[in-house]
Amino acid sequence: MATFLFYLLSIITVASVVAMIFSRHQAHNALLLAVAFTSLGGLFALLQAPFIATVQIIIYAGAIMVLFIFVIMMIDLRQPFPPLRKKWVFALGALLIVVIFFELIMVIKSFPTASKATNLDFGHPASLGKLLFSKYLYPFEITSILIVAAMVGSLYLARRKER
Repeated sequence: MATFLFYLLSIITVASVVAMIFSRHQAHNALLLAVAFTSLGGLFALLQAPFIATVQIIIYAGAIMVLFIFVIMMIDLRQPFPPLRKKWVFALGALLIVVIFFELIMVIKSFPTASKATNLDFGHPASLGKLLFSKYLYPFEITSILIVAAMVGSLYLARRKER
């Protein structure tokens, strides 16, 4: 059953991302991205990482998608995209696809086999908390400061200018 769910969630994730790439409608892209995030959370759950699966679904499929919906509401959806007429853009895109595909193959070949992966605490809150607040304490704090600075900057940019 786990193998079937793995393949089903993998197909849903890949299909929704591919559909998102080819769709030109912003609202459809946001919904497809939510489907991809949710099915990716299911894949994390199948990997016995309940905390990461929960965070994936709550944070990405929930909070980040709400932000995307707000952005979509702020832009004018009736205005069409300008057509791409430059041939070098398509050539550059094709070259980037080949390079990224080659890198993907190299990364997949460098993965350790399942027999080498013996970390049973992967994805559990206790092990994640120990690692986050010991070895990665400074990057964690720097990230929190960066997020606060981004919030202050967004509030500054969104403020109404008084006349």
